[in-house]
Amino acid sequence: MKTVDYLHLEGSKVNNVVNGLQQLLADYQVYYSNLRGFHWQVTGHGFFMLHSKFEEMYDDVAEKVDEIAERILMLGGVPENRYSEYLKVSEVKEISGVTCGHAAVEQVLETLSLLIGKQRAILSLASAAGDEGTVSLMSDYLKEQEKLVWMLVAYSTNTCKKD
Repeated sequence: MKTVDYLHLEGSKVNNVVNGLQQLLADYQVYYSNLRGFHWQVTGHGFFMLHSKFEEMYDDVAEKVDEIAERILMLGGVPENRYSEYLKVSEVKEISGVTCGHAAVEQVLETLSLLIGKQRAILSLASAAGDEGTVSLMSDYLKEQEKLVWMLVAYSTNTCKKD
């Protein structure tokens, strides 16, 4: 028997979920690499806060990568582990040389927007397949990322008035 049989899930119904998770895994891996670059390369105004924040973010993404890969395995798939393959399919593009904090935050917001859209689609597919485990995982990611987006938008909005 396969794992999905014990989970009372139909393999054919979760194939679309697995495919969505495979894509999400590739996107997260490239996002992780970009966050590391921002952590290392951003200088100037906001450096101390952003340096720490990017480290916190890439640690969180590393955990999500593991969770996504393990979920793929639970659903009968085999997660990709080669960056060369990630780069072929990822919609998140590699970024380097970003030293301005504002530009890095804008890139993060664009990536989060992409990931949020994909996670909502996976949540819908998982719900249709009766895959509550993946629904829960995507819901948790969305709740966390929606708050992060709000905070990053608030950070990057210059509403201070000079007297």
